[in-house]
Amino acid sequence: MKHCIIVKYNETVDAEKKKALLPEIQEVFAPLLKMDGIHAIDLIPNVIDRPNRYDLMIRIDMEEEALPAYDASQPHKNWKANYAHYLEKKAIFDYE
Repeated sequence: MKHCIIVKYNETVDAEKKKALLPEIQEVFAPLLKMDGIHAIDLIPNVIDRPNRYDLMIRIDMEEEALPAYDASQPHKNWKANYAHYLEKKAIFDYE
């Protein structure tokens, strides 16, 4: 399964900050690769900067059974605690 977190940054995040956040966010999610059932993590920035676009997709390739452990994981908690203030909105989408 692919677990996608699609985020739109708020007005405090300019183009330079968007670039600076990518390696930080990658570092937050990297420890998940050591968890059973998580196979890959991709950060995919949007290449078109328009107001009606989202800015970043975090795609996690995982077994569906790994979702509860991911939800309870420290990286997931860190993401929510340390980056929520940058977000205007987000969407979660899972697919096979």
